[in-house]
Amino acid sequence: MPVPAPPPDAAGVPATAAGRRPDVAAAAAGLLLFAASAAAGALLLHHGAKLQVRWPPLMAAWGPHAGPGTPAAVAVAVLAVAHGPRLAARAGWRVLLGASWAAATAWTWSLALVDGWQRGVAGRMTVAGEFLRGLGRFRQDFGGTFRGFNGHILIDSPQNWGTHIAGHPIGAVLTFFGLDRIGLAGGAWAGAFCITAGSSVAMAALIVLRRLAGEGRARAAAPFLVLTPGAVWVGVSPDAWFAALAAWSLVLVTVAATTGRRTVRALAGLGGGLLLGAAVYDSYGLVLLVVPIAGVLVCARTLRPLPSVLAGLGAVVLTFTLAGFDWWQAYRLLVIRYHQGFGGERPYSYWIWGNLGATVAAVGLAPLAGLRRAAAEGAARAGGWWRGRGAGGERRIPGPGDRYAVAAVLLPCAFVLAILAADLSGMSKAETERIWLPFTLWLPAAAGRLPARDHRGWLAAQALAALLLNHLLLTEW
Repeated sequence: MPVPAPPPDAAGVPATAAGRRPDVAAAAAGLLLFAASAAAGALLLHHGAKLQVRWPPLMAAWGPHAGPGTPAAVAVAVLAVAHGPRLAARAGWRVLLGASWAAATAWTWSLALVDGWQRGVAGRMTVAGEFLRGLGRFRQDFGGTFRGFNGHILIDSPQNWGTHIAGHPIGAVLTFFGLDRIGLAGGAWAGAFCITAGSSVAMAALIVLRRLAGEGRARAAAPFLVLTPGAVWVGVSPDAWFAALAAWSLVLVTVAATTGRRTVRALAGLGGGLLLGAAVYDSYGLVLLVVPIAGVLVCARTLRPLPSVLAGLGAVVLTFTLAGFDWWQAYRLLVIRYHQGFGGERPYSYWIWGNLGATVAAVGLAPLAGLRRAAAEGAARAGGWWRGRGAGGERRIPGPGDRYAVAAVLLPCAFVLAILAADLSGMSKAETERIWLPFTLWLPAAAGRLPARDHRGWLAAQALAALLLNHLLLTEW
């Protein structure tokens, strides 16, 4: 179904001095949160607190350095800042989709190679505790290892799984076992796979934005989705793959919710449910995808895709259950394992807000200003849009402009709510700069709501944040 033309203000609003000051204030508040979490973390470490990270709130160590990816990273940043907004506004839509994925991939590869080939890419997923370390047991006895997976989650169980295998449902390790079986074995292939998949989130987000918030806002968001600081952790962590599964599930659910064709709705909904199931069986935390999925359905004002989505999800659950993997039992065992390790030592009182400081690092400052502006400009239209009434209370049929304005607020809010739920759960203490990638990689899109004439300045701030993080710190991923 053709996507309606965007409203006149979809690409931005006039850049008044009065509007800029609150934008800068929102960004400054985010910077202050990160600085406070870093200072408090350093003080707690000095006094012997068991934060179990070396440079809180990030899983990193201080270590200024450069590498073979440095020139490329700077070049990609300069080109994206100088030409990204213009190309995003003028390129054909399909060209923009492909270019966004390619640019995000180049940005992620260059940042990963700042740490060098071995440390930055090939060796990242071969260290102790990572998924590749447990593949041998599946090679020796796949059926027995599959069915007996839950028996090795607890830290005091015989031949307990390493940290990451134990911390995820069985689908995560099966992904890398599948790569191994088709000839893409080893850390280099695993790293390349995660970068390629994770970088596609930029393209997926554009498709969702265009259908729900209008093409103008999608185009404005494109450079920010590419030049995100979160790319530091996309290259290389398995959470980049989980983020891709989540993103393309949302794409298919969005297509199902916005199409007028029954066959397309059924197939897209089924596909979205299958990918949602795959995501949930790769990462326990991705059950929180129900929040952005609910946001998509609210924006589209429909529940029609739900039966096919639930059918796809049910097929995945049934398949894994019949094959011998009990997701609920595994999760209950994981909670015990989590408190047996670092999770039981890391203080909730610090990480409940330290996690949010890490999120600022992964998202950047521009999206914070964009979220403030989107909320201020769009929330007033939400009630009338949903009830079908105008500003004076008169009845009217909501138009595309109403839906676009509300989606511009609801979509980022849905991801923020998912992050807050994960934070409050206490099952995400530290390392959230990578763990929350399935949610944080979407938030840079909010920066597209900033005035168009300010985009290059905000893009430069995003690029600078990523470059500083990657060159001053030795991140674990």
